[in-house]
Amino acid sequence: MNFVINEVMQSSGVKFGTSGARGLAVEMTDLVCYTYTKGFLQYLEQTGEISKNGETVAIAGDLRPSTQRIMTAVARAAADMGYTPLNCGYIPSPAVALYGIENRCPAIMVTGSHIPADRNGIKFNKASGEVLKTDEAGIVSQAVEVADGTLDSPYEMPAEDPTAGRTYVARYLNAFSADCLAGKKIGIYQHSAVGRDMLVEIFSGLGAEVVPLGRSDTFIPVDTEAIREEDVALAKQWSDEQGFDTILSTDGDSDRPLVSDENGEWLRGDIAGILAARYLGADSVSTPVSCNTALEKTGWFADVRRTKIGSPFVVASMIEATRAGHTGVVGYEANGGFLTNSDLQVPGKEKQGCRLSLPALPTRDAVLPVLSIILLSIQEGTTISGLLKDLPQRFTVSDRIQNFPTEESAKILAQFEKTEAIEAAFGEMFGKVESVDRTDGLRVTFEAQEILHMRPSGNAPEFRCYNEAASQARVLEMQQQSMDILLRLKG
Repeated sequence: MNFVINEVMQSSGVKFGTSGARGLAVEMTDLVCYTYTKGFLQYLEQTGEISKNGETVAIAGDLRPSTQRIMTAVARAAADMGYTPLNCGYIPSPAVALYGIENRCPAIMVTGSHIPADRNGIKFNKASGEVLKTDEAGIVSQAVEVADGTLDSPYEMPAEDPTAGRTYVARYLNAFSADCLAGKKIGIYQHSAVGRDMLVEIFSGLGAEVVPLGRSDTFIPVDTEAIREEDVALAKQWSDEQGFDTILSTDGDSDRPLVSDENGEWLRGDIAGILAARYLGADSVSTPVSCNTALEKTGWFADVRRTKIGSPFVVASMIEATRAGHTGVVGYEANGGFLTNSDLQVPGKEKQGCRLSLPALPTRDAVLPVLSIILLSIQEGTTISGLLKDLPQRFTVSDRIQNFPTEESAKILAQFEKTEAIEAAFGEMFGKVESVDRTDGLRVTFEAQEILHMRPSGNAPEFRCYNEAASQARVLEMQQQSMDILLRLKG
């Protein structure tokens, strides 16, 4: 039978977009996952990026209950097409992506990222890096042939190969001094993050005293943009009890970081991105339009580029920055994921008189930003909270309405086509509208320089709301008022 990816998207309920496939685990059947994988690989064949002469396809996954089954369907599809599936095991998304980039092979990550355990996804990476928006049409138009009975016989997943995981850990242990974190006490909130043991290995290997915390055998959907109240309380409790310099964590597939100050207060991902870019000496920063405007207000970066939300847009922007001649090109997202498109010089690290560089990794990574922030605090002789005090005081928060179809989100945004409608709904609380940005959803800047940004999530049935203001108290007030209005509009 022939299956066109576009049609499978409609019939299965499993959407396929720039960041890959995402849906309920029960809807991500073996047939759907097999078909999507073949469609992706067929597209790479058509573009000349891969060929069927035993080439490797790297496959990894997170710790969700459905991940092993989906990894097996993905591996079977690759094998049936004449490729050699490499089972990289349960490792972070950036680890398998790094393996693909270094070995010039496709890399596929089975993960639902931060969403609940009853959902899952498949993230596809080309041999050259992340799938971009320009690839999407070519992938979803693929017609895939699946012979009757293809999935009836058992398929044995190849044995795990630890190479990709080891390479990822070595990336940091080789680039930074073995004692660069000496004297620092770091808590690592492990929960069910796939990279939890690697974090311990990396940060202890760089000289820190590391204390693992909160390990869970049940999957916990940690969202670094909408941090759960219990995780806020846990970080403060651990910090009070054990006196950490910082607490670190990641989301489920360990490509988005959480990092706290010495008081157990979690940093916003877009603030973490600014500090990491500062430490790494970036001269060009690409980041989505939703991120904190303290980035521009610091005056630290020669080139700032604002994009739509999603790592493929950040990657495309970084590519343009490199073409324009910038040599310290980085990007970050509001979720804290940090991307690099340049080989960056590691401050203070030399070998035989030469500065060592950290090779570019143009996909979301959770290790580099938190490591950079700790090292920046050491370099500046201050705490992480001290670093925050030196930034322009702009505060952001975000929240979401869950289980909210994209179509319903679009209806809400359609009500605000005109400035008058925005002011009618929000003007009493936020004042007159100064400007409107529709790059991604609706981002409104009011005359008081307060910001409201509303948009549907790109990879889950959620409607997200972001606010920015000049004080923490005010932005929390704005967030509550914004969510109250949106929930009333939702009905």
